Amino acid sequence: MADDRRRKARVQGGWAGPSKPAPRSDRNKPKLPPTPAWVASNSVDQPALQKKFVYQQPAEGIKAKLPELCITKPGVYDISDGSEGVSRLRFFPEFIKESEASEIFHELHGELPWKQQTNKKYDSVEPRLTVWYGDLAYNYSGVLQVPNPEWYPLLKNLKDRLEEVTGCQFNSMLGNLYRDGKDSIAWHADDEPILGTHPIIASLSFGDSRLFQLRKNVPEGESYDNSQYLKLPLTHGSLLIMEGATQLDWQHKVPKEYHDKGPRINLTFRVIIPE
Repeated sequence: MADDRRRKARVQGGWAGPSKPAPRSDRNKPKLPPTPAWVASNSVDQPALQKKFVYQQPAEGIKAKLPELCITKPGVYDISDGSEGVSRLRFFPEFIKESEASEIFHELHGELPWKQQTNKKYDSVEPRLTVWYGDLAYNYSGVLQVPNPEWYPLLKNLKDRLEEVTGCQFNSMLGNLYRDGKDSIAWHADDEPILGTHPIIASLSFGDSRLFQLRKNVPEGESYDNSQYLKLPLTHGSLLIMEGATQLDWQHKVPKEYHDKGPRINLTFRVIIPE
């Protein structure tokens, strides 16, 4: 019997000895979990949590973000009117019919001397290919395009057609080849002095459509979050003309697109003014 009692005591943990009763004053206190280390380490700051939150009116009103406007229909759009004058866009989504536009794309894609330039200002390679035609050199953002006066015949034909429509005598053309959706051009304005004070730029697009964005300049020190934004889908065979104060009051870009995009050619006809 004695052996049985000792065996039961070992099974039940009796060898540890009887537990001591808790002090009478602590018997009715609730048991709390241990304090997490991340709270304990900040325990000196806990009194600050007892302060009441008091709302204070901001010194300046919060500006609501302007909605991004989208232009898809043909027409003439005066997008702003400031101290430099009216900023105007002329948009023709089907300036060149699809069948002819496809022939133009394939010829320009295969025949023009496209090359990738290095941007010396930012010490980086441009994420697109370019080509330049014109009697004079063109220097922009650390990239120098050397004179190339021998116009490719198809480009000369397109220049003549644009001059007939616009009444403007273009003497140069910067072409961009976006190989896929990863090619792009960052925010900028074509406001180099060699282009004059209110340049006219006629932009023809061929190939896959890409989004073209514009944003209005803001006062120095102010965020572009408060700027007005515009976007246009530049489609196969479309023509966009930027004129007036557009290059002075607005910036534009072609952003990267992270879904499948085929190649796109953009021809921007300009007027270079000799210095």
